[in-house]
Amino acid sequence: MQHLDPDRLVLLALSEEQEELTESDHLAQCAGCRRDLDEFREVAGLGAECQDVHDLPPPPERLWRAIESDIGRTRVREAPVTDLAERRIHRKQSRRWAPLIAAAAAAVFAIAGTVTVDRLLDGRRTETVTARATLSPLPTVSADARGSVRVLADGELEIDVSNLPLTTGFHEVWLLDPDDPTKMVALGNLSDRPRVVLPVPPGTDLNRFRLVDVSDEPHDGNATHSGNSLLRGTLTS
Repeated sequence: MQHLDPDRLVLLALSEEQEELTESDHLAQCAGCRRDLDEFREVAGLGAECQDVHDLPPPPERLWRAIESDIGRTRVREAPVTDLAERRIHRKQSRRWAPLIAAAAAAVFAIAGTVTVDRLLDGRRTETVTARATLSPLPTVSADARGSVRVLADGELEIDVSNLPLTTGFHEVWLLDPDDPTKMVALGNLSDRPRVVLPVPPGTDLNRFRLVDVSDEPHDGNATHSGNSLLRGTLTS
């Protein structure tokens, strides 16, 4: 059986061409070509749904790595074929179709996949939490200020805060030794976002430095703690 050319299937999937009678007859009898046409149409439909999306940021590098990984694991399914020669033809044609499917999928993901992939990656993080903390305001801070912390197994600390006092400087996150608060580890700044993921320096003993502190720091070039703490909470497993 002579299968339909993959370029022709792409045009049919995009509705740029009408099926000829011989093509309709072939699709009615050939499960393989029919399945591939359906897959092309599904990808084309996803692309059409994304036409109104214009202002998403460029997709991150990890998105392309994820696409490449998925393509490497994907194998184009084959319809049951009894004739050995036909099986060889179908396999050869399937290999030709795979790059077209992959390219179309990559185009769709490049437009609309950034947010989705970020959410998926965030979902993975929730499965690897090794410690948590609830951050409470200190007496000099408004009672509605609060925060939460999750320590992730990959060596990162995720912090989410709300209602922090306004600052002319910046908010910084620290790990303190509750037995000696002068001993501390600086993790990084919250910038203008309430939720950030900060790296924990390798070798940090979280059993010792288990007190999470958010401070108000001035732009004075001094890397030490200002002494003006806003939120604190203790990590527990």
